[in-house]
Amino acid sequence: MLTYDFTKATGALYKYLYKCIKEDINSGKLGKNEKMPSKRTLAKNLGISTITVENAYDQLIGEGYMYAITKKGYYVSDISGIMEIAIPEKLTESEEKLPDIKKDIYDFSSNYTEPDNFPFSVWTKLMRENMAEKKQELLKDLSNRGVLLLREAIANYLLSFRGMNVKPSQIVVGAGTEYLYELLIKLLGKDKIYCMENPGYKKITQIYKSNDIECRYANMDENGVSVEELALSGADIAHISPTHHFPTGITMPVSRRYEILAWANKKEGRYIIEDDYDSEFRLNGRPVPPLQSIDACGKVIYMNTFSKSLTPTIRISYMVLPKHLSDEFNEKLSFYSCTVSTFEQYTLAEFIKRGYFEKHINRMRLYYVRKRHSVLEHINECFDKNECRIIENDSGLHFILELETDLRDKDLEDKLSDRHIRLQALTDFYQMSDMEDKHRFILNYSSLDMERLDEALHVIKAVMHGNPCSRIRK
Repeated sequence: MLTYDFTKATGALYKYLYKCIKEDINSGKLGKNEKMPSKRTLAKNLGISTITVENAYDQLIGEGYMYAITKKGYYVSDISGIMEIAIPEKLTESEEKLPDIKKDIYDFSSNYTEPDNFPFSVWTKLMRENMAEKKQELLKDLSNRGVLLLREAIANYLLSFRGMNVKPSQIVVGAGTEYLYELLIKLLGKDKIYCMENPGYKKITQIYKSNDIECRYANMDENGVSVEELALSGADIAHISPTHHFPTGITMPVSRRYEILAWANKKEGRYIIEDDYDSEFRLNGRPVPPLQSIDACGKVIYMNTFSKSLTPTIRISYMVLPKHLSDEFNEKLSFYSCTVSTFEQYTLAEFIKRGYFEKHINRMRLYYVRKRHSVLEHINECFDKNECRIIENDSGLHFILELETDLRDKDLEDKLSDRHIRLQALTDFYQMSDMEDKHRFILNYSSLDMERLDEALHVIKAVMHGNPCSRIRK
């Protein structure tokens, strides 16, 4: 008769009994087709309830360790075909496998929002109101394009701020532009050749290549991407950022924009993806009209995100499709679900609809104008005119710092990294690895710690001249 010590049991008794019998079967102590005690007999012998034995037997039968024959009893199964799966020990937090990301102390390339600049109080209030007043809507199935209220708010905002007359049905909301790029690939087809700006934001190229898209490149000149090189690339799709190119900061003039549109109109199936990632932050004058607003032939796919205007962690982006592509999206991809929570979508919709977004942008634009001027003053105080040159335009949250140094760009980056400063060279964003050093570096000022800026600049100055210096303090 089976005997087990229930003084060692923790938790439910049936689980302990199940575990004991299973171990005996796995070890061979109970052989295949061996008859098991009846539920009542085993319960009496162990001093437990019949229901406890019944639950343990049911679990073993369900997993294939035992089988029952009506009016005859319970028997041990042949477990030779059952594979034991080893359950790994739970990883502790320190053992979690994370990407090997170097934690720089002072980062001139970060674009994260300072905590004091996010409208937490308004956002919290709107979310609470939505949870109280929109219980039914919050738990309904999503449209694959996103909540209608949010798409209407975005359409109204684009009309008033960007001069774009679009319908909510043309707008598709998604969790980040990366997700939307992949939707576009499915919509347009993998047989298309994409042309990227050179230099450019390499992550976009990585996304396309990871989806087996052939990518080619067109160099930039003083007016933006070269139309001649775009034509020579043989591309079907041009992915560009005409309002404020990253990393050069170039704003494409209207004449070049019409040339790009003319290229797209020359051949059926050509499109322009207009990445308008930080159009809200044109610091002087009104924003430059987007390509989409002057496109009469449905060739421009407009992309934007709330990552720059609110915070990168909010992960809400959207694209505006030409009417015919919007209809095609509905036919081909309507089975996809929207990837943004309804709670966040309704909150953002009210944030825009009630004018909070416009107030936030106006406040942040004023804040960034002041911060930009302060950063420039610190640079001019630290460096002589023959040591550096600032290359900027009236848009975006970064500018270019050209340094007079004999060090190679990569060497300067490495030496600064050793001193806990991260500064990225313009050459890092070229598609060719053998680019000639330009001694131009990107300075994103949106989240710079102004209290330690002078110290960081003096470390850069010392390193570029080859002088030994201490690391920046933590």
